[in-house]
Amino acid sequence: MSTMTLYVEKNSILHNTAPLTKVLYVMVSIAITYLIPEIAFVLSVAIITLLLLILGKVFRKIVPILGLSIILILSIIIVQGFFHPQNQTILFSIGFVTFYKEGLSYAALLTLRVMNMIMSFGILILTTKHDELVEAMIKKGLSPKIGYVLLSVLQLIPQMRTTMAKITDAQRSRGMETEGSLLVRMKAFFPLIGPVVLNSINITRERAIALEVRGFSSNQKRSFLNISKEYRYQTAIQVILWLTLAAAIVWRILTWLS
Repeated sequence: MSTMTLYVEKNSILHNTAPLTKVLYVMVSIAITYLIPEIAFVLSVAIITLLLLILGKVFRKIVPILGLSIILILSIIIVQGFFHPQNQTILFSIGFVTFYKEGLSYAALLTLRVMNMIMSFGILILTTKHDELVEAMIKKGLSPKIGYVLLSVLQLIPQMRTTMAKITDAQRSRGMETEGSLLVRMKAFFPLIGPVVLNSINITRERAIALEVRGFSSNQKRSFLNISKEYRYQTAIQVILWLTLAAAIVWRILTWLS
């Protein structure tokens, strides 16, 4: 895998799916969990997204991100279990702490939404080459400047991770302790993060200069280096996704009217 991207090189169904189809899936899978706020339904959407990650052979890559979200999930459960405005039915008590059924049900709904959102974006980012994604969006009419900003954001984390590793090795060679107890790591944090931020700013400036030299701001008609790939069944998949979104909207409207 390239150090400048989170893309995972695999041969799977998702890797052979058009980038814009995956963008549409992200939008639809997130939107319908809000249009139909039923735990069973949101759980089914999250399971489908999970299965897609497994089919894409990238599930292991998303596990650490899901692990980091545990703190957020725990805070949601605690806050909603205690303070949800519709709390009435006591579910259980631990000492003076009382959790309510309504709050925990709503917390479960929010948790499933968060997990589905993380996994959906994982499908897009881990199985799509970032340059192909941005190029496909530009071909559909996205401003090249916005495309460049999007591509820079997608490359930011892997770029900083690579820079951090290089600076850490350099500081170790000078005798700095970067591993050990929590206190040792905290002492090493600021000497490491400073050069990383400055290096990122310098890289951004160099990129801006390089883009101007290459005529990035030119108003002339643009051509593309890569030939557009042909993806099978993409129209059918996109139609199904749009129909799913439309059905969720209709369900929501009927629910409001009833």
